[in-house]
Amino acid sequence: METKLAIFKGKEIRRVLFENEWYFSVVDIIEVLTDSEKPRDYWYRMKQREIESSGIELSTLCRQLKLKSSDGKMYLTEVVNTENAFRIIQSVPSAKAEPFKRWLAKVGYERVQEIEDPELATKRTKALYKAKGYSDDWIEKRMRGIAIRAELTDEWKNRDVKGEREYSILTAEISKAAFGLTPSEYKDLKGLERENLRDHMNDLELIFSMLGEAATTEITKSKDAQGFHENKVAAHKGGHIAGDARKKLEKESGKKVVSKENYLITPQKKKKLEGK
Repeated sequence: METKLAIFKGKEIRRVLFENEWYFSVVDIIEVLTDSEKPRDYWYRMKQREIESSGIELSTLCRQLKLKSSDGKMYLTEVVNTENAFRIIQSVPSAKAEPFKRWLAKVGYERVQEIEDPELATKRTKALYKAKGYSDDWIEKRMRGIAIRAELTDEWKNRDVKGEREYSILTAEISKAAFGLTPSEYKDLKGLERENLRDHMNDLELIFSMLGEAATTEITKSKDAQGFHENKVAAHKGGHIAGDARKKLEKESGKKVVSKENYLITPQKKKKLEGK
């Protein structure tokens, strides 16, 4: 799941991409539309009022997904997709509702565009990385890595690997064999918490990540791996191919590929220039 912040009229609305659809925090929507100092209380009273007036339970329109709270931790939060957000907005007596409806419609339309033309999503992602200060060559590697990752997870999906938990285990298997670290250990090394690990990898780290996952995809296909256990074997072998290549480079160059550096403070492009 991908989580992001959306900005509407200077206020943040938490959202999460789940099963190719954006879900928005209900309390954030309520806060934007009402300026309430206690949006959770407002939402509670609003649900009670709706039950009494129409018999509709608004909570049935919601689902619980994890979003980052103000304390930096992830909590299950009531969220709604674009369609149900419109339904909730209809129950909010606010003059601010109309521009918010237009904003939601734009978000929904952009998502439909991206599904019909995936290249649009790629362009928007590139623009986002560019705005964050990443160099063009790093962005190209990152985008290629995203494509390689998607090809691998598509194979897993078609080979009876079940859900995010098993995907995470297989990914850790590749990473451990390629770098000697699981993703969680790698994030600890770089001082990361909720950030995306690969957004804080340098060029070589990205290259060996791609090699491990591309090799795993090829082995998975050639061995026709089926189910979790056979795919775990393929992941281990694919990761080792990247790991062996990494060790050879480190031996020849005298430098470690795995780095503690991250881009939390200094943008990637500036840090790269400083390192020259």
